[in-house]
Amino acid sequence: MRTETGHDLRHHGDAEVRDDGTSLVDLAVNVRSDTPPAWLREHIAASLTSLAAYPDGRAARAAVAARHGLPVERVLLTAGAAEAFVLLARALPVRRPVVVHPQFTEPEAALRDAGHTVGRVLLREEDGFRLDPAAVPEDADLVVIGNPTNPTSVLHPADVIASLARPGRVLVVDEAFMDAVPGETEALADRTDVPGLVVLRSLTKTWGLAGLRIGYVLAAPETVGELQRAQPLWPVSTPALAAAEACVAPRAVAEAAHAAHRVAADRAHLLAGLARFAPAGLRVAGPARGPFVLIRLRRAAEVRSRLRDLGYAVRRGDTFPGLDEEWLRLAVRDRPTTDGFLRALEQALAL
Repeated sequence: MRTETGHDLRHHGDAEVRDDGTSLVDLAVNVRSDTPPAWLREHIAASLTSLAAYPDGRAARAAVAARHGLPVERVLLTAGAAEAFVLLARALPVRRPVVVHPQFTEPEAALRDAGHTVGRVLLREEDGFRLDPAAVPEDADLVVIGNPTNPTSVLHPADVIASLARPGRVLVVDEAFMDAVPGETEALADRTDVPGLVVLRSLTKTWGLAGLRIGYVLAAPETVGELQRAQPLWPVSTPALAAAEACVAPRAVAEAAHAAHRVAADRAHLLAGLARFAPAGLRVAGPARGPFVLIRLRRAAEVRSRLRDLGYAVRRGDTFPGLDEEWLRLAVRDRPTTDGFLRALEQALAL
């Protein structure tokens, strides 16, 4: 459904694998495959014996703070990063919010739903979708950017993003996919020296918890307080709190770091396979650093439809501001899945 913005801001990758897409091989949703792991499922299941009590988020909040070396007052637990966007839109007294696109569309949708007029900064393909700080209006008092950015998979330098900070400006950095970057290079989550910085993290992507809804905000205590006052009582369930505490523990952080290196190797395999289709006009945005890649090709809508007929779901790109019908996003999967997809893509392009 198109909106007055010209894009369906509420279209997400899961739409590709609902209903008639449930049997398809999923390259549309950016959740790591084969997750959650058995140990995490068991840990969450053990929390079900406590469902009679109201959720108590203190232990999980402290665990998140410890994971980032921050005081607990700088942490707010949320029902996924999407809830954080709603809180930011409703709780902060901003006058000129700006969203840097192409990126995850929920921040703009939440701001519009809250009655804001939203400005857009559109990064350009010819610049590699890299951030130009000078393109952000000086009077913007809320700036939202993803890093690494969904769907372009671009990883912006932390110092370039930090240069957007201004007195009186809230700088929101969506780091939902940062734990899929080896070493979490360019992360701002641990920084306290950037004025107005708000970092969002999600635990649903790496750990396969999209159905549980758990994420968190890292910000100055006064900002955390403003957002917390806008939350309903007990916004995060007991199972989600148990998951949060487990996923930021040292063992889990180490496991996620190992998975990030595996994703990087699998992405390199996908990119090498896609390079074979360059003579057919396929181009890859990049360099890709997230667990997904963005490609451009002629008749992408037709190719996407043919891929569905061949058993593969991929994410359409035209719902992202700054992109059109020639773009598709592909989630990084293991090598056998990628090889099967590349064979299907070859068939789809030959039809």
